[in-house]
Amino acid sequence: MAEGKWLVLVVRVPSGPSRHRVAVWRELRRVGALSLGQGAWAVPDVPGFAGGVERAVELAERGDGEVITLDAAERDGSRLVELFSAEREEEWTEFLADCGKFDAEIDKEIRIGKFTMAELEEEEQSLERLRRWHRDLKARDVFGAPSAAEAEQQLKRCAERLADYTEQVFQALHQM
Repeated sequence: MAEGKWLVLVVRVPSGPSRHRVAVWRELRRVGALSLGQGAWAVPDVPGFAGGVERAVELAERGDGEVITLDAAERDGSRLVELFSAEREEEWTEFLADCGKFDAEIDKEIRIGKFTMAELEEEEQSLERLRRWHRDLKARDVFGAPSAAEAEQQLKRCAERLADYTEQVFQALHQM
């Protein structure tokens, strides 16, 4: 990333109907934009955010609003980086909690002996959701939040747990 380069988005969308404002807000949150308050948002000026910025502009225009996009650089310090990284750290923490839930779910299914194809498919879908979430978080974590490495390891552990559970399901179904 060009050191200290940001895009600041000033979003103005009429208050009614609210669905347009909400759609813009959701898109900006989805791509990891940092809310600066009062309709102002910031994203690092890197290609990975361009698509989300374009979608937010389109959504605002659909609601008869506009987005003014400004090139910006922080003069003193790295406060935007700190705020942006803190938000990514919160997301990684939530991701790690969901990895823990996945792990606990596998433990429960093994403990109660639920070795069915339906349960296996459900667990495969859960792991795929974790993989998509990890991919999305990694793409927007351009400054490398502290928990990113642990999240990578936990995702690998979840995949290993599912592989083990898959083997147990296979064995249970073929012993019948």
